[in-house]
Amino acid sequence: MSGERLIYLPLGGAGEIGMNAYVYGYGPKGKERLILVDLGVAFPDMDTSPGVDLILPDIGWLAENVDRLEAIFITHAHEDHIGALAHLWPQLKKPVYARRFTATIGRLKFEEAGLPKDALHVVEPRPQVVEAGPFKVQFVPVSHSIPESAALVIDTPAGRIVHSGDFKRDATPVVGEGWDDAVMEGIAAERPVKALMCDSTNVFSLHEGRSETTIQEPIRDLIRSASGMVVATTFASNVARLKTLAEAARAADRSVCLLGRAMKRMVTAAEEAGVLQGFPRTITPEEAVEVPRRNLMLIVTGSQGERRAASAQLSRGKYLGLEMKEGDMFLFSSKTIPGNERDVLRVVNAFSEMGVDIVDDQGGKYHVSGHANRPDLEHAHRLFLPDMLIPMHGEHRHLREHVRIAHEAGIAGAIVTNGTMIDISGDAPKVVDHIETGRTYLDGTALVGAMDGVIRDRIRMALNGRAMVTVILDEQDEPLGEAWVELSGLAATGLGGRPLAETMEADLTEFLDGAGKKLLADDDKLDEALRRIVRQVAMEEIGKKPEVTVVISRLSAE
Repeated sequence: MSGERLIYLPLGGAGEIGMNAYVYGYGPKGKERLILVDLGVAFPDMDTSPGVDLILPDIGWLAENVDRLEAIFITHAHEDHIGALAHLWPQLKKPVYARRFTATIGRLKFEEAGLPKDALHVVEPRPQVVEAGPFKVQFVPVSHSIPESAALVIDTPAGRIVHSGDFKRDATPVVGEGWDDAVMEGIAAERPVKALMCDSTNVFSLHEGRSETTIQEPIRDLIRSASGMVVATTFASNVARLKTLAEAARAADRSVCLLGRAMKRMVTAAEEAGVLQGFPRTITPEEAVEVPRRNLMLIVTGSQGERRAASAQLSRGKYLGLEMKEGDMFLFSSKTIPGNERDVLRVVNAFSEMGVDIVDDQGGKYHVSGHANRPDLEHAHRLFLPDMLIPMHGEHRHLREHVRIAHEAGIAGAIVTNGTMIDISGDAPKVVDHIETGRTYLDGTALVGAMDGVIRDRIRMALNGRAMVTVILDEQDEPLGEAWVELSGLAATGLGGRPLAETMEADLTEFLDGAGKKLLADDDKLDEALRRIVRQVAMEEIGKKPEVTVVISRLSAE
């Protein structure tokens, strides 16, 4: 239709792995009706976001245009796709659509946040259609490492979009539906696919992906061979892997104990949603203490070395009455996410000191990825035969490689990173706008903007330490007593072994005694002068320029 366009705008997840949030729009320029696909989180690290709990996408543009937003669709229940929903939904307040298991997880999050659970609507797989303004959306089951994952078929007046979500080509997953070539071919045959927005996570993996069923026997053999207690960790959301581990334990005559809130919640939610059946009976930690070690298996959270998770707790000693001992075995049935290596090694080395045997995924023997490798991605391209391919869910290098593969196959493609708005109404994607995007930090219970300076100041304090200067002035703006300094995160002594705080206080007091009335009466200029002195002394004495806080107290004449 003349004057109307179909747009795509990633707010997160394009140029990074995590924090997925993708906007689609259709209508007149600047007045398009919008839908949002996924609203996830990324996880912090001490180098770039110290003290932060979660990193969320910046939805400022979407909040400003919330009157144009029709609905939110969640493809699956991994935290990088649903984790920000409860935190950011109050700014959007639009209906949320998801499959049953995903909606179950979402409702738990809404309940914890005191939000209305009826905002989440359960959608059955295709052929059910959700109409949201000019969009008609269907959920298509795909295999992944969490139950009831879905690709989305998004029909618009300008053509059909397939949003792959996270997927792998696994026709025989242990839990949930498998990948079905016939279904995917049918989608393309029913209506030509204008654009395929496609998972790019494993684009550099050159071998075909493997089914979850291929690791069942190796895990069974491994657990059967163990003589002591066995502890295994994996992603809590990988319900199929939890079932594989639990069934292997049962086959080896071992009782199963789940440790970790996330682990228990996932199993309960999967059972409530009807996607997990026949999970072996589990015992409580109190019961586990009484079980002989050769007959016990713990399945625990903390595959990424998270400090508060059960794995790390066990690595530090006794946890809920249970402890690792020499001759026990610890299995990482997981892949270490880049950036988490140090945390995982900390746990591994702690167990090693206890005499525990560590088993990792050994090149895929005890773990398979939930994402499609390059041959599987190329297979999906051939099934859907899209006019254009827009890679998502990957760092820039993943997106670039995926576009290169598309071009080699004669498919139009473009690297579209966060904040880049493209028009896909025509034969090829066209950049039409750039939106300011960034990050929002969940810091305790507060949402902090990336530009607010909170995290930047925290990093500066971590790198350089902090000094607090206090001075008191009387009614005539004369110094009352000497200045005093309190230090945090700085060496206590400077050159010649002199106390650093005392050296600073002497220089500050000398400055105050010689300062003129005009300077002492001006808080801003006095603050600046005192900061400069403290930083100069610190640099001369210990080679650091700390963050400085100045407190100026003035006595009232009353």
